[in-house]
Amino acid sequence: MLLLPSLVLIFWGGTGLCLGRDGFKFDGDVRHFTVAKDNVYVSTDKKLYQLSRNLTLVQTVSQRGTLALENGLFYRVPETEKWNVTFSVNVLLPFVENGTLISCGVTDNKCGYCELLDLANVSNVLYREHVLVGPFERGTASLAFLVNPGQTTTDTLILTAIEQDKDKLSENPCSSGVGLLYLHATNNIQKEGVFSFTAEDSNAKFSSKGSVEFVDGFQSGFVIYLLSNVRSGPQDNNRVRLIWLESKTSKVDTMKSLRGATLEIPGRNFSRLLAASRVPDGPPHLWSGVFSTDETQKNTELILFDVSADLSGHSDKDPDFYSSRSEELTVKETPKKLEPKKVLFKQNYMTSVLAVRHKTWMVFFIGSGDGQLIKVAVDNNYHTACPIVLYRADDDRKVFPNMYLDEVDHRHVFLVLKNQVKRVAVSKCSTYKSLQDCWSSQDPQCVWCDTTKRCAFADECQDSNWLSIPEDYQRKMVSYTVDEQSSGQITLDMSLHFTMGQKASNLTCQITGRSDELCSWEIPSLQFPKCTCNLLNSRLPKEGLTVSVKIMLGKIELLEQVKLMPCPDIIGPTTSILCQQCIKVGCAWTKNGCSWASAGVTNGSVCERMKSEMNIAKPEIFSIEPSIVSFYGKNNAVLSGSNLSDVTRVRIQTDMYCIPQESPVWNNTGMTLMFHIPPAYNKGKVNVCVLLPDGSCHSNSEITYMSAPSCTTVTPSSSWISGKRKLTVVGSLLQNVEGIVHSHSLQKIRVPADHNSETLTYYSVAAENTQGVFNSTVFLKVANQSLACHEAVTYYPDPVFTTFTSTKTGDGVRITIQKKADEFNMSTAELLVWGVHHGENQSCIMEDKDTSNSTDFFNCEIRTTVTRFRHIKIMYGDTTITLQHSSSHLFLLMLLVLLLIPFIIIVVVIFYRSQQKKLTVKMNKLMENLELDIRNDIRQGFVDLQTEKAELMENVGTIPFLDYKHFASRIFFPETEALMTLCITDICPDTKKVELDECCQSLSRLIKNQLFLTSMVHALEEQKSFTIKDKCTVASLLTVALHSNLSYLTEVMEALLKALMQQSSNLQPKLLLRRTESTVEKLLTNWMSICLYGFLRESVGQHLFLMVSALTQQISKGPVDCVTEKSLYTLSEDWLLWQAQDFSALKLKVLFAVGSDGEVSDALEVNALNCDTVEQVKEKILSTFKAKFGFPYHTPLRDICIEHERDGSFVPLEEVDASSEVIGEVTMLNTLAHYEVPDGATIKVLSRGTHPPLSPQGSVKDDQDFSGKYFHLIDPVVDEGQRMNPERKKLKLKEVHLTKLLSTKVAVHSFVENLFRSIWGMPQSRAPRAVKHFFDFLDSQADSMKIVDPDVLHIWKTNSLPLRFWVNIMKNPQFVFDMEKTPHLDGCLSVIAQAFMDSFSLSDIQLGKHAPTNKLLYAKDIPQFKQEVKVYYKQIRDQPPNTDFKDFLLEESKKHEDEFNEAAALKELFKFIQRYFTEILKKLEENGAPAELVMQLHHVKKLFDERKGCTWS
Repeated sequence: MLLLPSLVLIFWGGTGLCLGRDGFKFDGDVRHFTVAKDNVYVSTDKKLYQLSRNLTLVQTVSQRGTLALENGLFYRVPETEKWNVTFSVNVLLPFVENGTLISCGVTDNKCGYCELLDLANVSNVLYREHVLVGPFERGTASLAFLVNPGQTTTDTLILTAIEQDKDKLSENPCSSGVGLLYLHATNNIQKEGVFSFTAEDSNAKFSSKGSVEFVDGFQSGFVIYLLSNVRSGPQDNNRVRLIWLESKTSKVDTMKSLRGATLEIPGRNFSRLLAASRVPDGPPHLWSGVFSTDETQKNTELILFDVSADLSGHSDKDPDFYSSRSEELTVKETPKKLEPKKVLFKQNYMTSVLAVRHKTWMVFFIGSGDGQLIKVAVDNNYHTACPIVLYRADDDRKVFPNMYLDEVDHRHVFLVLKNQVKRVAVSKCSTYKSLQDCWSSQDPQCVWCDTTKRCAFADECQDSNWLSIPEDYQRKMVSYTVDEQSSGQITLDMSLHFTMGQKASNLTCQITGRSDELCSWEIPSLQFPKCTCNLLNSRLPKEGLTVSVKIMLGKIELLEQVKLMPCPDIIGPTTSILCQQCIKVGCAWTKNGCSWASAGVTNGSVCERMKSEMNIAKPEIFSIEPSIVSFYGKNNAVLSGSNLSDVTRVRIQTDMYCIPQESPVWNNTGMTLMFHIPPAYNKGKVNVCVLLPDGSCHSNSEITYMSAPSCTTVTPSSSWISGKRKLTVVGSLLQNVEGIVHSHSLQKIRVPADHNSETLTYYSVAAENTQGVFNSTVFLKVANQSLACHEAVTYYPDPVFTTFTSTKTGDGVRITIQKKADEFNMSTAELLVWGVHHGENQSCIMEDKDTSNSTDFFNCEIRTTVTRFRHIKIMYGDTTITLQHSSSHLFLLMLLVLLLIPFIIIVVVIFYRSQQKKLTVKMNKLMENLELDIRNDIRQGFVDLQTEKAELMENVGTIPFLDYKHFASRIFFPETEALMTLCITDICPDTKKVELDECCQSLSRLIKNQLFLTSMVHALEEQKSFTIKDKCTVASLLTVALHSNLSYLTEVMEALLKALMQQSSNLQPKLLLRRTESTVEKLLTNWMSICLYGFLRESVGQHLFLMVSALTQQISKGPVDCVTEKSLYTLSEDWLLWQAQDFSALKLKVLFAVGSDGEVSDALEVNALNCDTVEQVKEKILSTFKAKFGFPYHTPLRDICIEHERDGSFVPLEEVDASSEVIGEVTMLNTLAHYEVPDGATIKVLSRGTHPPLSPQGSVKDDQDFSGKYFHLIDPVVDEGQRMNPERKKLKLKEVHLTKLLSTKVAVHSFVENLFRSIWGMPQSRAPRAVKHFFDFLDSQADSMKIVDPDVLHIWKTNSLPLRFWVNIMKNPQFVFDMEKTPHLDGCLSVIAQAFMDSFSLSDIQLGKHAPTNKLLYAKDIPQFKQEVKVYYKQIRDQPPNTDFKDFLLEESKKHEDEFNEAAALKELFKFIQRYFTEILKKLEENGAPAELVMQLHHVKKLFDERKGCTWS
């Protein structure tokens, strides 16, 4: 096709507002929009937009420009230039085969103009023509679409059907003739132009005498369909007409082939077509239309018709339409009448519909006048499934009549609301989290994937089998019937109502009752979708038989609890309750009562027609207040009526809910009751009835759900901080607002009962304990929702009233009040003023307000005989202030102050200069001393760093390992010493094995059922009262109780981990196992501790102990503050004693008293510091003694005292004595320097038992306020005047001493490296069995979850082993060794543990000068450690799988047999079962637990309950 190209300028408009990925907002209302391939095209009054299918802006062109006088063509101009005409688009058609967008309309002079635009870039104009195509006036009842004429041509025509109002017929001066239907060419074969008519075409049209509104048109095969509303004849009634045209080569022949039919809706006096959509894929040619059944267009219905063309009658004989004037006069035929196939859906204010097919289902997307998009699925039997609301606007903008399906992914619908275009997903599959929810949605586009265990689109399950709803509507996924054969054999028939993605050849049914044998499988019973069981017993027990049905289809597992009853034995009064009971258990209902399935009706609808037999008065509803609410619902609604005493619930039912919503009632007086109106997914009317105890619902009323209230402005927009300013909210639908809340206060403000829909008045809430200016967001409280206003209220400090004047007038006193100008713009109505005279308040009537020079003047007048007021009261909001009259005395006082000011300034200047000279001399001296001190500190730090060596003692004696049970119990119960002691069994030769009593044996058997144990854990974790501490306790109790069966414990742990990985909260898989927030995470910690104890003791323990010992020794090399425990040598900046003063090392000769006769031992050389306290010296003496001799001194620290030899006699050294320095109320602990103990001094150690001290002083650390009463190296914060020697301490800077961190790191680094490499080392090139097994488990889970990101696997392994086990061991060496851990040591170990975890990190952190020191210390070592970790993980992955892991677990169980008190753990565990017994039972029912398991749980509870009166042994 030859097109006439032309060059145009590209004019960009910048006023389109992007609303996000799924919406786009325009600068004006949308007039036309269409979709083609990857683009959306939208026309507004001023612009034409081209958007991508993701609704991002691609191009926009202006519709303003100039007209060429010579040819009438329209040319755009830049927006900055002058324009004189606007091009209004009335036809917008994508011509995909030609790559063009047809844009036709009129300019301001009503003359036509058409252009061809490039589909890929609408700013590129390919062709222009001065021609009218389509209507010359804007209207919503005209059509234009492309058709293909005849069977021998490939031409494409534009069919335009133009609205006609017979009462307003007008001709366009720029067009020739008036017609309803035209066919325009799209090529330039004719001489007149691409779109113009030829001489032959002038007769190719048809007309009508009546008023015609065209609603829908399309071509199917070689038949053109047109749907319209026609008003004609004397009655002027509206009729919905269908026109068929045969598409022929000649345009005239096409027009003359018209035949018609009338669409009639039986039982409706009025019908009008509003919107329509053809159902794809025919024949038959199904078509859906939205019909209004009243003049208001409020009551609307979606109706399905078969509109297949009937071309058997005479052509051009329609009573409403004719192709030429001569045909108008011919005899007409009565058109054929078409009746609906089905009324599919009823909903108020439907405005648009889009029909698609999905397999055998028809899917309808319905737009509404209040901004909703509703999805309705219909099966081949025309049964409508539960509607689904896909989108709901916050306001009531109606959906545009046309909607389009995304042609690329078929997963989104494009729709328009006023000035927005939205892209809405066609389904909510991902929101359904279970197989039951996915199926129950009745959405044919959703399937359940068996491998990913999620609800999704079918093409997302390409590597997986899937399950979906069946081809016809069903209420249940699995239904069953019970029947009795003629032979007396009872048969259970299970029907499976779903379809499978693959052939269901691997169907298995497992039906179990109280005994294992329940069914006889003599017949072929497994034939999808049926599963039949012939019961072995020919009679069912009268009380019924509970049966568990487990259906397996590949990996998809369905569990059903079925109760079988002998149908004829279900007897009683013939009521709806009995009928429902009969149908529920698979029986049938007959007129004589309940019977076997083959003898009657098995559909529950038969019960709904039965009347209630309850002997009570029928309730009736008079009113519901309020009856109009927002879709968020309403709390505390009031229902009034009669006979309401027996009402138990209120039922709310609409077509939008297949399952009605029910609300409980309270405050039931018989005449009124209260209930909550629940939130709704849709807007519109719902039916309300009241429920009686028998389930019957009575009376009928309505509630209307509307859009949510919205708030546009708040006036005034400011409030004073004291609150109570009158504010007015302006918005829409405000009558549904229940209260106001400000963001700075949770106080709910009640609104007046008489507020209307557009304004709402309330008083602002005070902002207590707040200063300055701030914004407070206003929230509208609607039911349980808080909706924010667009504008916030600004709070300012309260207004300041400065003074007032009082002036006598004719018959009163005029008061003028002065106020500082502020942001409030306060009106006179907001002030109340009284004059105070002799204690009496006299009202002042406000008159006006003036503003001048930043001061507001309020004028009011008091009618009184008083001549002057000296006090007035002013009230604004809730605040009342009193102002006093300004007087001459105040003026004289101010004058005196002004005269004194110069004299005071001169005196101050003279004094300041003299003091400044003295201060300068003193500061220079201090600066010199400070500079010298800092130089010495930096030099000493440099010397320490360069001379530091790892000269730490390697001889640490025997490593004090804890035995296994004490190690394990400290891991299991780190914070609960009582449980730790309770669960350990002391083993000695006389100890007998603890036998479990009947209670514990029963509970032990119960927890060894994996279904029960996993159900119990999940039930407990769903309870809000089940804390993290409870989760850890339960995990550890289970570990102790199942320690004898580690293989089973491993299976349970893996099952729980799989469930944790599938939870919706773990959609971010990198967060898995990061914290201990679930039972299974603590269980994993315990399991690792059990399995790695041998490796810890054999390979890692010695290195850990040496590292801790080296750290302890290094810390003691320098000063340690006895009160805060901070030290000069440390790894943690938080524990750095940077305030330490100069110190010196001392070597002491220590003698130990032997016996009571004054004999002493040989001297022991002990290293100490002159700044050590007496307590610290004792600790160093005992530590040196243990290191030298390999065993501790026989007397504990608190029972020894020391003495210093001075001048031949021994002087006792006390922590505090009369000579101790006191600053304020704080006492300094005595040090060796305080007692002037020299280097080489002799110290004698005495035992308090054999040598009572001169002073009975115990340790001062026993004082509860030890840190408040005493200090050591860090001075207390007191006034300088309280110090005995203010210049005793030198100024110290923390940054100067940071080198001590590095020197400590150098000293212990070799021990740290050895520890790290012992952990990720591989003895005999094999990782510990537990590590290999668990890492393989994580690999398999990642494969099954389709996780391909290697970082996720790395993080899982790091969180489960290094973070969960090794860091715990590193930070808590007291779990492994018999030792104590000080808080300071804990801080240093945390730094090492952080470096250890950084070695496993995948991210490279860029460190700067402001980085934390614990990161900087090991910054250069981490890269090397990371490489070693990668090798370690690779070696584990490459290692062959474990084949003897179960043997290893069995060996570990036997190795530590009888070391734990299993009975005590079981009894503690039952306390949790008892607390959450009901919740556990409910979870077992949800998981389809067999009846025997539930009975076993009840049996265990009974046994424990019988022991309540006894004492636990």
